[in-house]
Amino acid sequence: FRSGVLGVTGNPGSGKSTLCDRLIDHARKRGLRVGVIAVDPSSPYSGGAILGDRIRMMRHATDEGVFIRSVATRGHLGGLSRSARDLVRILDAFGSDLIVVETVGVGQDELEITRTAHTTLVFDALTLGDDVQAIKAGLMECADAFAVNKADRDGADATVRDLQLMIALGSESMVASGKQRGHVVHSEQDGVVENARRAESWTPPIVKCVALRGEGTDELYALLEKHHAWVSDTEEGRARRRARLAEELRETLREALIDAAVESLGDAMDEAVAAVEAKTVDPYTATEDLVARFRGARVK
Repeated sequence: FRSGVLGVTGNPGSGKSTLCDRLIDHARKRGLRVGVIAVDPSSPYSGGAILGDRIRMMRHATDEGVFIRSVATRGHLGGLSRSARDLVRILDAFGSDLIVVETVGVGQDELEITRTAHTTLVFDALTLGDDVQAIKAGLMECADAFAVNKADRDGADATVRDLQLMIALGSESMVASGKQRGHVVHSEQDGVVENARRAESWTPPIVKCVALRGEGTDELYALLEKHHAWVSDTEEGRARRRARLAEELRETLREALIDAAVESLGDAMDEAVAAVEAKTVDPYTATEDLVARFRGARVK
């Protein structure tokens, strides 16, 4: 890794913090400076957070090559805090070679980490539910690598088989639709080019590990390094990196435009709320009117 962002996500309680501690070990042995952002959930009642994820990484607290920062979600959805991307930029400017972002523990469609990290590692619980659960779209489709932690327990092999099935079915369906990571279906005319492109494609590996004892973490770290090289050295990987940056810019622009519109519209917002409450206009029409008024104000 060099200036790489690794997202670690998955089910709560699957061992993400313990694995992050092991990955820090591997990075430091290679002489890398590591920044860690650990996101904890906020209470919906008090707004407070324990910020306890870093406790499992405390043996690195006195290491000058490691900076660990715990943050709370503060009601922000998607598995990250609102400030997570800004913190990633700060750690990158600070000179971190590897930035690890541990999410709060996410559900099936909380995908913000995939738009923040160059490499997304998904932790899976030992039971996926049933076959239908295993092939549902969402976070599972966006993983760059899978870690089946606590693999010394019953059910690890079954979980690996379910993940292999999901990856195989997903790859076949994307090939059939001509959307294999942006590729077209193979044809005789472009066979050579297409074969070269397929050689660049990435299939998410599955690693069984026991993070508490450090088992399987060597193999996992090596695969994560391989994916980082793929992102940096292949055209498909670079295109995906550019798409991530474009999405980040769109999100930042969206927030800036909302703030500017609310400030510019002033009392018009209150009038629109009153009109919707009185049912003299529907929310969609009210929104269109507000957008038109904001545009008019910008033109003037």
